[in-house]
Amino acid sequence: MAEPTDVSIALSTASVYPESTATAFEIAARLGYDGVEVMVWTDPVSQDIDALRRLSDHHGIPILAVHAPCLLITQRVWSTDPWVKLQRARAAAERLGADTVVVHPPFRWQRQYARDFVSGIWRMANETDVRFAVENMYPWRYRDREMLAYAPDWDVTKDDYRHFTIDLSHAATARTDALQMIDRMGDRLGHVHLADGRGSAKDEHLVPGRGTQPCAELLERLAVTGFDGHVVIEVNTRRAMSSAEREADLAEALAFTRRHLTSDVRVPRR
Repeated sequence: MAEPTDVSIALSTASVYPESTATAFEIAARLGYDGVEVMVWTDPVSQDIDALRRLSDHHGIPILAVHAPCLLITQRVWSTDPWVKLQRARAAAERLGADTVVVHPPFRWQRQYARDFVSGIWRMANETDVRFAVENMYPWRYRDREMLAYAPDWDVTKDDYRHFTIDLSHAATARTDALQMIDRMGDRLGHVHLADGRGSAKDEHLVPGRGTQPCAELLERLAVTGFDGHVVIEVNTRRAMSSAEREADLAEALAFTRRHLTSDVRVPRR
């Protein structure tokens, strides 16, 4: 009989957009998620440590990770200085009891930040017990044109980081083999953003099982390889026609993850 692993399954607060950070805590508690990952963005509650602690306490849902404000729409959240953003994300994680900060590689036009990024992330990682897990991204595409928007590279396995985040939707958009990327990450894989994709130029973040990515294979592999991080459901529910439909999608994602994150499966490594 399949035995569950000790890996926690968290809900990204981004998964309920356009609903609020507070709504994500409510849904996570109602559906039985093990915790949440807070996406720090323009919602004031996502930036407020005391408010987040109150939500966590009220719903009995721990905050397992903090996603630093790395998006285009969050360029002015927690300072315009990207290093200050990471310092504040680390401080938030420490105060909230989260063990991971998720960070994207810099945009290519952030030249000084990009130049110092690898060494700077190592320096910050050496100052805390919180993991800085750098996330794989993807080239930007428009019609037949491709733009390399991230530096040092969208493929973070080309650089030396202590911990990585694998995002399967981003792997789909990059049209790269996610399982081979995981092999390159090896035991430095510290965090998972679980979502599906079909290889579109648009980052889709589909409910796991609705695309072409090896979501099940990844989970089955994690169950038997000593993975000690978190699996975070980070899906796009913006097209949901109602709150009930959004919640059904998030319940489906949780059920899929639990079904495949079992310890009786033996998956050979590539």
